[in-house]
Amino acid sequence: MTNVLFGLNVPASAAPGADPVALARLAEELGFGFVSTADHPCGDEPTYETWTMLSWIAASTSRITVATRVLGLPYRQPPMVAKMAETLDRLSGGRLILGLGGGYSDAEFAAFGLGTWSPRDKVDGLAEAIGIIRGLWTQPGFTFDGKHFRTAQADLEPKPGHRIPIWLGTFGARALAVTGRLADGWIPSLGYAPPGELAAMRDRVLAAAAAAGRDPGQFTCALNLQVQVDERPGADPPVVAGPPGAVARQLAGFVRAGFTALNFIPSGRPVAEQAERLAREVLPEVAQAAGACPHPAG
Repeated sequence: MTNVLFGLNVPASAAPGADPVALARLAEELGFGFVSTADHPCGDEPTYETWTMLSWIAASTSRITVATRVLGLPYRQPPMVAKMAETLDRLSGGRLILGLGGGYSDAEFAAFGLGTWSPRDKVDGLAEAIGIIRGLWTQPGFTFDGKHFRTAQADLEPKPGHRIPIWLGTFGARALAVTGRLADGWIPSLGYAPPGELAAMRDRVLAAAAAAGRDPGQFTCALNLQVQVDERPGADPPVVAGPPGAVARQLAGFVRAGFTALNFIPSGRPVAEQAERLAREVLPEVAQAAGACPHPAG
């Protein structure tokens, strides 16, 4: 029987009436394994900063894991990400999934004066960042001399008491290879990765993991997807929509295809109602149809 991990997106909205902590608490009560939040600090809509908001959520819950989905690399230097992650993971009792990405929104980075990188440099920088983060987590006096990032006899204490999982949101061939070689999980988004290409992309990630001497069976393949539980016919792709049974059948197909985690971005309103319908009317059927059982995050 396959274990499957279910997550719920918590919007970073700071608009009047938005309550991300209440939504995260509801997700915990409903049995979701983790909550996640995207990272877009630049924009004209009122939002919270991702890391600060997730820290507040972790302090306001007791069991549910928190995940960055995913941190845009240009916004924060890797050594500080390593320190931030160790602190949040320790204070939350080991409840962090560190999601990282090279950053796709060049306009956001330019607006903040961070410049823009070529696609190749984004992939190379992501690989360097993981090397620095893992190095600081495990080695004293860590020195790294890369093209994009450097450290010199850097010490980070305390070091994590366990392996903090790193998931990458990647899509291109080189980035998928980096994911399998260096990360603990892969978390693409349905729509950016069309259903017809997901299996081949997943195979590329797992092949890279095996080539690096890692056990592909220990690798998490997660999928971000918009979902709407509604008695009306399904919406246009990439939203998985329809009555509970129809949604459950579509989701079970992703689990049977090898995705061991599903992260839901409710597209219907209100989000809390969608979360309750997912937990009570859809996810038990997903687990049964896919021959799977829910498991805690980690």
